[in-house]
Amino acid sequence: MLAQIDWSRPWLDSVRPAFQRLQGGSVIDAFNASAATLGISNHRGLPLRFVPQAALPEGTAYEEFIGATGCVPTRDNLHDFFNGLVWQTFPLIKRELNALQAAQIAQAGVGKSRGPARDAATIFDENAALLVVRDDAEGSGLVEALRGHRWREALYERRAMFGRDAALWLFGHALMEKLVAPRKAITAHVRVVQAPAAFFALAWDEQRAWLDQYVASQLREQGLAGGGFTPLPVLGVPGWWPGQDEAFYSDDSVFRPKRTQ
Repeated sequence: MLAQIDWSRPWLDSVRPAFQRLQGGSVIDAFNASAATLGISNHRGLPLRFVPQAALPEGTAYEEFIGATGCVPTRDNLHDFFNGLVWQTFPLIKRELNALQAAQIAQAGVGKSRGPARDAATIFDENAALLVVRDDAEGSGLVEALRGHRWREALYERRAMFGRDAALWLFGHALMEKLVAPRKAITAHVRVVQAPAAFFALAWDEQRAWLDQYVASQLREQGLAGGGFTPLPVLGVPGWWPGQDEAFYSDDSVFRPKRTQ
């Protein structure tokens, strides 16, 4: 299973260190050793543990079980493998998302549909990426171009901003799973995070910790209210795929124009 993953891909930068920290044994054992070392807990303060999928009682929602027990049911597949790595990379964000999901289940029950609030949390959990941009006029211009689907401007004309004034951190584990077999059309739900200039001078783990704490505090204080997600075809991120000339971004089957009402 893990042999399918090409760890040289730039979109795996966010979780590669968590993978490199894993020790031997089964995936669940390695995850539990890492989680214990990192001191990860759920929103109730219960230590986070990874358990086989069979530990999830029939009729109990996955998110409810994590919130009540601190145990994360884990199958032997890429989807759950990446989920475990994200828990070890952004534990505070994952904790707040689970708290939101568990609260919605407690309020409305499991039901046949998740409802809008739980849906938004699930989209975040599964398919989100965090676009960190410098909090200045140039950063705002990049965000405006992305939200307006002005792809060539955002990703080609402004490509020098990436790495210097902007960076995309993948978060969604389903998104990472899809990118094991990369296709141009794979698209992330992007949450924009405006950061001070000093962020981009930090070491990688300091950036990760700042991002984890900042986004978690936003979720805790505001829920998922705010600017909302904006789509971004992941392979359009400058430097993430070969052949990113102007024609690459003119493919409107992938880089679609914004719909008009």
